[in-house]
Amino acid sequence: MSVFCPVCNEECEHQVLREAAELVVQCSECGRIHRIPKPPEPRMLTVKAIVSRETESQVCSVEMLEGEVVSLGDRIAAECGDEVFGVEVTGIETGEKRVRRAEAGEVTTLWTRGIEQVVVRASVHSGRTTLPLYQTAEGEEEFVVGESYTFGGRRIKISHIKLRDGPVIRKDGWKTVARRVRRIYGYLDRGYRRE
Repeated sequence: MSVFCPVCNEECEHQVLREAAELVVQCSECGRIHRIPKPPEPRMLTVKAIVSRETESQVCSVEMLEGEVVSLGDRIAAECGDEVFGVEVTGIETGEKRVRRAEAGEVTTLWTRGIEQVVVRASVHSGRTTLPLYQTAEGEEEFVVGESYTFGGRRIKISHIKLRDGPVIRKDGWKTVARRVRRIYGYLDRGYRRE
């Protein structure tokens, strides 16, 4: 992540060493270790979603970050009671209008169709902003805290995972499967360069 270094007196890449009430970071340029305020978690919105699966439809919900944009054809995860389905967005309503894309706060209803795989969502801290990323995965694919994965064409390192049916797991090496993930949190992996 890119933050201001008091020694270099400019914004430089830093590695997150520890995450608590504040972040403990190390400058990649000079090696100085210092603390910075933890970036605020973006507000989560619950959006109504109609999920069509074969001959039936049901009212479900989709969690989205405030300001996140959804478009026709996006693959996301919908919660229908205790079950979670991978869905593809087929329609977006904002009040009386149908649109091709919209921010989460403008959406009144998402029309979707069920798909086989689940979509894992990640919130990735990048400097002062949080990027919402998605990755399609088989339901039993494993995700491990402290390991790196490719999400939306970006390499991220997982710092913690919020489970659908339980707590947040934070310890390096702890793992879960894609179908149990509510959201993955992490940072861009500095050791990886996009081609």
